[in-house]
Amino acid sequence: MIKPIDIANELGVSTSALRHYEAWGLVPKVERKENGYRIYTNEHVAYFKCIRAMNSGFGMSLVREIMPFIQSKQITEALWKVSEVQAKLFKDKKKAEQALKVLEQESVEVLNQLTRKKQFYSIGEAAEATGVPNSTLRHWEKEGLIEPKRDAENGYRLYTKNDLRKLLVIQTLQTAVYSLDIVREVLNEMDTHDLQAAIKITRESLMHLDYLVKEQLRGMSALFHLCEVVEGNK
Repeated sequence: MIKPIDIANELGVSTSALRHYEAWGLVPKVERKENGYRIYTNEHVAYFKCIRAMNSGFGMSLVREIMPFIQSKQITEALWKVSEVQAKLFKDKKKAEQALKVLEQESVEVLNQLTRKKQFYSIGEAAEATGVPNSTLRHWEKEGLIEPKRDAENGYRLYTKNDLRKLLVIQTLQTAVYSLDIVREVLNEMDTHDLQAAIKITRESLMHLDYLVKEQLRGMSALFHLCEVVEGNK
């Protein structure tokens, strides 16, 4: 039997955290001794280590989603869920790099490659150019992050190239889980033509993504070990 306090100390958490994971159904059922003490096994330890390792790079929401699959030995189901998150992180990185190029204006052609050469763009054209759904554009407008002009005759939204640049930046910062207040701060810097602060924060968002990919690798290592334990290979 492995003592809860020993597991908690090794993982740097409290014993109550272990009980929470147990209550959430993230680990197999824990047997108890006659005196009520929990009987944790090496398999439980592998689960706890995996939960802690994956939380940093993937988030507890995904952990809670895949652990039932692991317990029922539906390993590939869990792995595909994880793979989907990793694929999204790669796409987020490419979008962040694109936004940084636009901000730094390393090439005037960057934004032109996204759009046709015209003064204004409809909401559909803006969505297609930036890869942001129409509904998200409307939400950002409601939050005051972007305020496109309106056609005087029909009231349709009209996005400028500067608006498209802002949309790419908003998308990047939202990916890095920045608060809306910070997003607004960056956009204000852009409006006052002081782009250095905006560039700095966008670079920091890329650094955050670099951190996440390393944390995901650490989590995958723990997940691989857990899968071996569950399948009886260790």
